[in-house]
Amino acid sequence: MDKIDEFKNFVKDNNYLVDYVRDKKKTWQELYELYDMYGEDKSIWNNYLKDNNINDRHRNSFNELFDMAKNIDVDKLQNGITSLQKAISLFGDLFINNNSNDDNAYQPRPIYRRFDD
Repeated sequence: MDKIDEFKNFVKDNNYLVDYVRDKKKTWQELYELYDMYGEDKSIWNNYLKDNNINDRHRNSFNELFDMAKNIDVDKLQNGITSLQKAISLFGDLFINNNSNDDNAYQPRPIYRRFDD
């Protein structure tokens, strides 16, 4: 059990290994076998370096974001924002009118009272 606990601690310290399992590039069994045979030898784990993996992901994310920004139609975006502003304004006017109508609500006069009293 000690070797398994050591492997768990190694994975906690090098959590980028989880990405390899999630991406189905490696299984936990394969990673454990590497750890069992070679331990924490850096020359074995160089293929799974955190820095390379993270830099590639950041580059890919940035490229995807840039491509998405290139495909945005500015006119449609402006029309959507204008429509949203109009809807918010309409709802605001409705709520403001409801509150002001409550202050000027109809109050019936007493039954036996005349207009001049």
